[in-house]
Amino acid sequence: MVKKRERGEQALAYAFLAPSVILFIMFLFYPMLKSVYLSMTITDPRGQVAEFVWFENFAKLFGSEAFYSGLGVTLLFILYTVPTSLVWSLFLAAITHNKLRGMKVFQFVFSLPIVISVGTGSIIWFLLFHPTAGMLNYFLSLVNISPIPWLTDPSWALISISLMTIWMNMGFLYIVLSSGLQGVPEEIYESAKMDGSGPIRTFIQIVLPLLSPTIFFALIVSVIGAFQAFGQIHILTKGGPINSTNVIVYSIYQDAFVNFRFGIGSAQALILFVIILALTLLQFKVLEKKVHYQ
Repeated sequence: MVKKRERGEQALAYAFLAPSVILFIMFLFYPMLKSVYLSMTITDPRGQVAEFVWFENFAKLFGSEAFYSGLGVTLLFILYTVPTSLVWSLFLAAITHNKLRGMKVFQFVFSLPIVISVGTGSIIWFLLFHPTAGMLNYFLSLVNISPIPWLTDPSWALISISLMTIWMNMGFLYIVLSSGLQGVPEEIYESAKMDGSGPIRTFIQIVLPLLSPTIFFALIVSVIGAFQAFGQIHILTKGGPINSTNVIVYSIYQDAFVNFRFGIGSAQALILFVIILALTLLQFKVLEKKVHYQ
């Protein structure tokens, strides 16, 4: 009787799991296996498999300067956006973490970018970056600074995309870090104040170690998100000018869905997957040792 009941419970558990498993198979495992297969093929102009070439696509990529250029642009984009987003969001979370009157308004404003889509945000920043009618160049003209070609100059294009991305990331990171700060007991602040510790010293030596699990989570999510950035690049620069914003994800899009070179596109996608996985494991291996779990 007991075994019969256990089998019934197991069948019920599998029935509840079945929809999730089916969705994972359809939208995760099957596309991944299909990408592995396509990465070893050459497709015709219609996107149909024409020849199975094994690892020839990977050899072409590793011998291509364009691939390394795209990888360099991607890493530079991560360097511009991830540390700046974390530090800026942490600063905003720290200065609004008090019970002062009117602080809820600032918390709402700083959280607002999370509800704005990438497409809408890109259009807003496209207007801000406009060389003649944009507000950014208007403010620069007030201090007698020449207009900056934000999106048309290769030396400024990636910086411009990074500024917009930092603003887009701010909402999510601000909410996450603010939630982490709210989890720090008030008694810790009171004890530090009684010991004569100032606000800055308390924050650096006491609050930051307690906040390290939240910061570590935000770092992992930010790095993965930066590797996958696409929408703002597609809308604002389309990888230009002169491939200065042509990150790996946009290169995958161009090869697979513009030029119908699904083999090269799939090979790049798999390489990107391995890079993200390796960097994530490295962060867990190196940085998690410095995380203070309560």
